[in-house]
Amino acid sequence: MITPKNILRHELIGLEVIIAGSSDPTLTSLRGRVVDETQKTLKIEASGKRKIVPKDICTFRFKVDSGLVEVSGKALVGRPQDRIKKK
Repeated sequence: MITPKNILRHELIGLEVIIAGSSDPTLTSLRGRVVDETQKTLKIEASGKRKIVPKDICTFRFKVDSGLVEVSGKALVGRPQDRIKKK
């Protein structure tokens, strides 16, 4: 189960996401599903289109079982497989 305390150690692909804030105003309020993740980006599918979003300039809200979890994109920067292994 994904909680606010352990979200950084979980797979993000498949989660619903909303961009809560960004230094790029065109990305703010984008919502969709995470379909891919790289070291520096998330690929989000919204309205049938895929958008590549840089992690380091955004604040994300992920929908999990316990509600919404807000995460700074700077905390997500790094290879997904390395982030999941961190304690």
